[in-house]
Amino acid sequence: MSIIGGKWKPLILFHVQGEPKRFAEVKRRVGGISEKVLIQQLRELVAMDVLVRRDHQRVPPMVDYSLTAFGETLVQALAPLCEWGNQNRERVKKLADESNATASPATA
Repeated sequence: MSIIGGKWKPLILFHVQGEPKRFAEVKRRVGGISEKVLIQQLRELVAMDVLVRRDHQRVPPMVDYSLTAFGETLVQALAPLCEWGNQNRERVKKLADESNATASPATA
């Protein structure tokens, strides 16, 4: 859990699958994440050997991210959780909506 903890890392890993992805593409695919948080999360995943950051050493700067072999095994382990989420999406949304409704007082 220390590797994938938090809201964003599983989403980042999902969207970095396949061919290498540039920073802007990851940001666009993840959606809702601030640039600062994305940079932090990517750095942590690189430090944990889940992602590799490749700097193409050109102008304008071009950097992309891809999964390491270790990261591939992690994504494979997360696949059943993703499938569960897809199968239970409506129920989870309903529970979250109910939780949010009870957490904030109703306005008259």
